[in-house]
Amino acid sequence: MANKRMRIRSADTVFSHQMWLISFKVVGTGSFGVVYKAKLSSTGECIAIKKVLQNKRYKNRELQVMRMLTHKNVILLKFFFFSSGEKKDQLYLNLILEYMPVTVHRVARQYSKLQKAMPLLYVKLYTFQLFRALAYVHNIGICHRDVKPQNMLVDPETAVLKLCDFGSAKQLIIGEKNTSYICSRYYRAPELIFGATNYTNSIDVWSAGTVLAELLIGQPIFPGDSTIDQLVEIIKVLGTPTKEHIQQMNPNYKEQSFPCVKGCPWSRVFGVGTCPKAIELVSLLLVYTPSDRPTPLSACAHTFFDDLRATECKLPSGRAIPSCTDFSAEELGNEKQLAPLLCPRLSEFSCVDALSITGSTLSASLSRSMPASNKFPPPNGTDTSAGL
Repeated sequence: MANKRMRIRSADTVFSHQMWLISFKVVGTGSFGVVYKAKLSSTGECIAIKKVLQNKRYKNRELQVMRMLTHKNVILLKFFFFSSGEKKDQLYLNLILEYMPVTVHRVARQYSKLQKAMPLLYVKLYTFQLFRALAYVHNIGICHRDVKPQNMLVDPETAVLKLCDFGSAKQLIIGEKNTSYICSRYYRAPELIFGATNYTNSIDVWSAGTVLAELLIGQPIFPGDSTIDQLVEIIKVLGTPTKEHIQQMNPNYKEQSFPCVKGCPWSRVFGVGTCPKAIELVSLLLVYTPSDRPTPLSACAHTFFDDLRATECKLPSGRAIPSCTDFSAEELGNEKQLAPLLCPRLSEFSCVDALSITGSTLSASLSRSMPASNKFPPPNGTDTSAGL
């Protein structure tokens, strides 16, 4: 792809203008198309260009979804343009995105090759920012549907993470059927394997739970070779799902008998030396009943991430970690009772004025958010964003 002068459109306006794109280099390929690294000649800024063939038989919502998204942990769409292919009637969508150097998948592989565990600080930072990104996209009614380490971009110097690839993303509407053959296999929620078509945003929560587990053990926790084998891998850990579990995952599933398998204790799955709080969080995320999984924001409030809320927390380089306490009122949405857990230092709580959390209101919010164990705020019970 040579240097090109293109007429491109800004992601947040209807205006278009000419711009030179230079120094093209292929940095990624896949079933979706090709990703290039390039520069904007006017500023010298590095950008990524995702070039995707538009298939008339497949509804591509990526541009529509990405124009809705503006969040520190979601890859930013800057511009876009359409281009013709070599064959007649071929049309490509080109998304001009902010550039991030590496994926979490590649970072994790580097540690695996060295036979080292990823430092727990990075596990916390990457998964916290993933949950924060999911909380944002779910709050505006979008389900990502392909959460995996390959779709988590990071800057190794700053440890900032951004969720990317919204090619499978969709607004889930109650009563509207969706395809169950979605999400990469290792990270696919069990209700999808059982053929559910009326699933909720909690499929993303399951995927995020498998990512957390993978970063802790250094390999996928459920490495199935096929759809059936994927279910077998899940059953090895969680045990055989009950009739009630299956009913909750897919009420239309035709009952089949499964061999009775007892679940494996989480302590044995992870082994000696794994952070107990991390194991506890995984055990809450990876459950059969979708409505029993915590919301992404509740996951952010888990004690596993408490270190990230401390002022003295630094990267090994001495650099400050990405801020983990600057939640806005928009981000908190209908879970404002979590504010005292997510933003423990009110001086750093950017939405205090908007929420009017003071005195007894703050105390009441805290008591509502903490269960008897004082370890984990209760999930909402149902995914309130599923019907948006």
